[in-house]
Amino acid sequence: MATAVYPGSFDPVTKGHLDIIERASSLVDELVVAVLKNNAKTPLFSTEERVNMLKDVTGHIPNVRVESFGGLSVEFARESGAKFIVRGLRAVTDFEYELQMAQTNRSIRPEIDTLFFATELRYAYISSTIVKEVASYGGDISGFVPPQIAEKVYEKLASVRG
Repeated sequence: MATAVYPGSFDPVTKGHLDIIERASSLVDELVVAVLKNNAKTPLFSTEERVNMLKDVTGHIPNVRVESFGGLSVEFARESGAKFIVRGLRAVTDFEYELQMAQTNRSIRPEIDTLFFATELRYAYISSTIVKEVASYGGDISGFVPPQIAEKVYEKLASVRG
């Protein structure tokens, strides 16, 4: 049974993330979407909220499981019994960093490979950061995230503003 882990912040999950999830899940028996608890960042959504949003938008994919983790993604992959770490590439600028991470992970855990997915062109410019910025100015993010996620982003931003 081949298991892969797709780690990330997913703050919030975008259509680009979902593109990678759907494509990667079709190649493995189980895809674990791993939500990073990163103390160095201040996410808009809590870890629990991000896990729940991902469960909501991936519920139609039977071999996807969503969990949270802290620490090194390669160690989480090992603990999950994964053979692969999935990473998405939006642009050439992502490649240098992702290659460096893949090589580092491979040196730590040689039995775990990284699978790179080029994001579908229509999602290549979308990032969670851009989604939050556009939404913070009242812009339309419906093309960037699923409808239920857009609603949560606007609600969260309104509650943060008070």
